[in-house]
Amino acid sequence: MRFNDQFKFVRSNMKKNKSRIFMTVLATAMGCAFLIVLASVAFGIQKSVVDDVTSGQLMTEIQVHGKENQEGVTMNDVEYFESLEKVDAVTRRNYLRQEAVYQLNEYRHIGGSYVVHYPSETKTGFELSEGRMPKSDHEIVVGHDFAQSLADWDGEGDLPYGEDGVVKEELSYDGNVLNQTITMDVKKINDAKEEEIKQIELSIVGIGKKPSREWMRDPNIYLSEGILEEVEAFTGTKNGEMVDSNASKSGGDEGSGVAGERTFDEVKIYANHAESVKGISEKLKEKNYYTYSVINEMEQMNLFFLIAKSGLIFIGTIAIIIASIGIYNTMTMAVTERAPDIGIMKAIGANPSVIKRIFLIESSYIGLLGALFGTIVAYGISYLVNLFLPMILGSAFGEQPPEDFLFSDIPLSLPLICISICLIVTIISGLRPARRATKVDVLKAMRREV
Repeated sequence: MRFNDQFKFVRSNMKKNKSRIFMTVLATAMGCAFLIVLASVAFGIQKSVVDDVTSGQLMTEIQVHGKENQEGVTMNDVEYFESLEKVDAVTRRNYLRQEAVYQLNEYRHIGGSYVVHYPSETKTGFELSEGRMPKSDHEIVVGHDFAQSLADWDGEGDLPYGEDGVVKEELSYDGNVLNQTITMDVKKINDAKEEEIKQIELSIVGIGKKPSREWMRDPNIYLSEGILEEVEAFTGTKNGEMVDSNASKSGGDEGSGVAGERTFDEVKIYANHAESVKGISEKLKEKNYYTYSVINEMEQMNLFFLIAKSGLIFIGTIAIIIASIGIYNTMTMAVTERAPDIGIMKAIGANPSVIKRIFLIESSYIGLLGALFGTIVAYGISYLVNLFLPMILGSAFGEQPPEDFLFSDIPLSLPLICISICLIVTIISGLRPARRATKVDVLKAMRREV
């Protein structure tokens, strides 16, 4: 008896008991849908958390925060990082240790200033929305929101900022800052303990790319290392720190003065591929460097979510096992009802393995139908959960979850896992009734006395 004939025989017998088969498939479908939807919660939350962690960060990035028994990261360290295999570039930044005042005509901005090494920044994909990268010391790049941070303010009286920390609309600058010349005022405390101001002219040749997250703002100024040296020559302190000049000369403040090897406030290594990050990090740890990379954090998160997903899949499997009781009952009744057919097949010489295979095909077919229908229902439920649950939470608790947050996500692997579990469970459920069918006595079967 060919497999095609066995399958047709199974289908014809299933059509005779449509109601019972329907209820069995329905129970199996409910179990599969429960498993998929339950596990999809862990997949959805993992996807949202990972996307949030990696948003705005490169997977190939390694942050170096210093070295054991050493203050800061030095140029020698940077050169060592650049010599490592599978390292594409190393960026280094310093923060100007005073709030410099930047002025464009009557508008001014007081804020953070980064000192960057433009050649290495270019290698790592420092992107601009307008303009070009600087070619000389007095050319600079400003953050995407620098223009909006300029205020028509003389530095006295009420601050020009609203409650949200943004410059008030009536005081804000509404022009383009690209190719404009601005002045930078840096201060120092002289021997008479009075403030001295040095004014440096800078030309804006580039505007940074908009930050990846909607709520982030970048009003910063990115200066060249040549400007930092000019500021240090004026202030007599590292990174332009504002300290008493007498204290600086006497060495009373740690870190004052410009003598000694330069250290960097922010150093990042960029690997040639995400897979290289772990190996580079391990080499750095052997050299007692303190490092951080998003890959290391993701490994810990993935381990946590793996345990969570495994637990939820196990709980969902229980629902399929419960549904398999219905399959066992259906197949047992099928053996009883088809005793005459079994007797005829045995009488004409059918092999017991063929009879056993027919009933296993039927139980597998029921399980497969249930798994497929359950998967379709699960996708529908997942879509509705992601669509309506944020609204419900917002109405009930008055707070909306983060934008694009997924409460449920069903990757292709999840339905495949569910279908595999369902087929294994249904085959096991149909195994005993199939064995019973092979032991049916021919004479009793013909008399319907099974």
